[in-house]
Amino acid sequence: MTTQAEIKTKAPIDWVTTIFLLTYPLIGIFGTLYLYLYDSIHLATWGLFIFYFFATGMGITVGYHRLFSHKAYDAKTPVKLWLLLFGAAAFQSTALEWSEDHRIHHRFVDTDKDPYSIKKGFWFAHIGWLFRKRKYAQNGVQDLVNDPLVLWQHKHFYSISIFMCFILPGLISMLWGSFLEGMFVAGFLRLFVVHQFTFFINSACHVWGERTFSKEQTARDNWIIAFFTFGEGFHNFHHEFQSDYRNGIRWFDYDPSKWMIKGLSYLGLTYNLKKVSEDKILQKTMFLKEKETLHKFTNVSEDKLRNWEEQLEKLREKTLLEYQNWKQAKQTASESEAGVFRKNFEQTKENWEKLLNQPGEPLFS
Repeated sequence: MTTQAEIKTKAPIDWVTTIFLLTYPLIGIFGTLYLYLYDSIHLATWGLFIFYFFATGMGITVGYHRLFSHKAYDAKTPVKLWLLLFGAAAFQSTALEWSEDHRIHHRFVDTDKDPYSIKKGFWFAHIGWLFRKRKYAQNGVQDLVNDPLVLWQHKHFYSISIFMCFILPGLISMLWGSFLEGMFVAGFLRLFVVHQFTFFINSACHVWGERTFSKEQTARDNWIIAFFTFGEGFHNFHHEFQSDYRNGIRWFDYDPSKWMIKGLSYLGLTYNLKKVSEDKILQKTMFLKEKETLHKFTNVSEDKLRNWEEQLEKLREKTLLEYQNWKQAKQTASESEAGVFRKNFEQTKENWEKLLNQPGEPLFS
């Protein structure tokens, strides 16, 4: 019997998309080589390539993904327009269709209903799913259908994307060189690079990396992919806390999309930035570590494991309480008083870690 997954994988080929995805990289690569060998490529053109790499990549991450798909923040009209224009220049369909696919992906991740499920294979998740025709019923995206700017981009997508992706960089490069420089280098070649890194989020970030926040789905945190995708590689965190405007939550996590959204908020251009509470993140990571550790002890009696689990749970709850006390003290108490609460939290968490890593003789005697 043919499974639902096989039916989806064997859907009719979208020949227009397939031919485009297979030919435009050749235009970009060989067009750039032609200019390099028989003409010249000005340094300013490579500067334009870098600008377009960031502008179109973040049109997807800051715009299509975090703003339109997840509503992780709100933005004023000039920001939305900029993101829609350069999102179109990334040639990944309209914000409306992209968001519909992505919301379905989150809702049905790793199942047959997931449009780019990794369960159907690495290359299917990477690019193969794009070769098949898909139907868009605009279910679950009514908020975007009611957005005039999103609807405008959706109705005029091809004219906007062709101009923004190929014609505009060509016109800009005429200021110092030829039209073909901008079109081949900042247009076709840049598009190929942006596409591949974006596609790796659907493929590589569901195969390689850490699952720190959830092991219930395949998404993983991969800092290498994050570096080339403006922070999107912290994918395990994102799947667990998808409403957060951040993907990399630590100060040293490379997440320029987060920095851009936050930076624009200081100018009043973005607002209502959503963040998952630190308490919830701490609780999730502690609980997951407990499950991982307890799972390793297969040769220990159920009674002893249950006893250990209960001890850990009590210390975890106490740690979370001490953390909340410290967080409140930082707002209401003096610095020295808040320091006491911080020490209490750190000491309790240290006790939990000791119990987690060294359960002790009484428990396993």
